[in-house]
This record gives sequence, C-alpha cells and structure tokens, in this order.
Amino acid sequence: MGRKLISSGSSFELEVGYSRAVVDGNWIFVSGTTGFDYSKMTISDNIEEQTEQTFINIQSALEQAGSSMADIVRVMYILPEGNDFPKCCPIIRKYLGKVRPAATMISAGLSDPRMRIEIQVTALKGQ
Repeated sequence: MGRKLISSGSSFELEVGYSRAVVDGNWIFVSGTTGFDYSKMTISDNIEEQTEQTFINIQSALEQAGSSMADIVRVMYILPEGNDFPKCCPIIRKYLGKVRPAATMISAGLSDPRMRIEIQVTALKGQ
C-alpha cells in the first residue's frame, strides 16, 4: 500500500506545502491541527471551543484515512500559554479518555497569534 495524502481543504496546506495527514501502510500521521473551522477559515478566541474544533478536524482527517480516534497511539499538545492546558482537559478526556494514547504537552509559540492550541497525532489502523 502506497502513501496517501489527506487534505482538510485548509488554505494553509497549499500556502505552506503540507498535508493534513499522511497515510503510510497502517500508520496515519496527522499534522499539527488547530481550531480553525476550515470550511469558513474562522477560529474562535475561546480555548475550549478551539480544542473541540481541533478534535473535530482531527477526527475528519482520520475518517478520510479509514481510521478513527480509537486508533490514536500518540498525541502532542502545543499551547502558547501552558496554563491554558487544564481548561482543555475535559475536552481531551471526551475524545481520548478511553483511548489513552502516549502524550506530550509543550508550551511554544504558534504561527498565528489567534491559535491557542495545536494538536498532532499518530494513529495505527486496525488496533
């Protein structure tokens, strides 16, 4: 099985030159994903709403790849303000509480000051 590129339709993907996700065999690598509603290219200023939309975007990419949230094995959370992380935890539990992937959270600047969280995941289909 060859590589398959997944797009969200985000203008960022064409501007920068990347895919929302790459499928290689049973592995799915989802790029750092933010809380933009890619159909409208809008983003809430609320961290909880951004976190929810980010998971919706990730779920969509995984479904296009023939996978699901249950297949996630690794997740990385990136937040410009580390003290925002506790506000995200109820939403994270909603999507990954039963999956319990290996996880890392770092605090770092993001490419757009409106972005308050970015999430990157790796999934393994068929687990």
